[in-house]
Amino acid sequence: MGLTDLKKELKKLDKDKLIDLVADLYKKNKSAKEFFDFYVNPNEKELFEKYKAKVFEAFFPKRGYTYKLKDGKQAISDFKKLGTSPNLLADLMLFYVETGVKFTNYYGDINDAFYSSLAATFADSLRLMRKENLLDTFEGRVEKVVDDTSGIGWGFHDYLVHVWIDFYPTDDDDDDAEDSGSSTNSI
Repeated sequence: MGLTDLKKELKKLDKDKLIDLVADLYKKNKSAKEFFDFYVNPNEKELFEKYKAKVFEAFFPKRGYTYKLKDGKQAISDFKKLGTSPNLLADLMLFYVETGVKFTNYYGDINDAFYSSLAATFADSLRLMRKENLLDTFEGRVEKVVDDTSGIGWGFHDYLVHVWIDFYPTDDDDDDAEDSGSSTNSI
């Protein structure tokens, strides 16, 4: 069934049946509950803190050592689906990268897939920041992330430097990029 068919069926319902259906969905579906909670009480800061904790937990679980990148990425995806502000979404994405870098610097070198996930999120967050004119807002944190990766292998630091230069060029960097013809498509 498509959205059009669903709308046709919902229009057939009287108000009380529709309320019962939404209430049932609210009780049975965690994502729908969260969506309606946010719809009724759109406290973005509170929601942001909840998802920030989920991202942190993905790297530093309360029990055990095993990180779960999938959980961190899922938290970002779920947060985005709620229709939150671009500023907080960019903040959460950058927090994911910061936390991953902190994890690496605490536990040591990880693996290529780990760094690829962080690198992709770093680039995505900067694209979002550019689109929403937020680069200046996050400049200090972005620079700190790049600095904090200086001892990390797998080409991760080098990639972050190239991406950083693409989004925060200086006059010297523009001249260097033209001379080398470099591009930052992947890690």
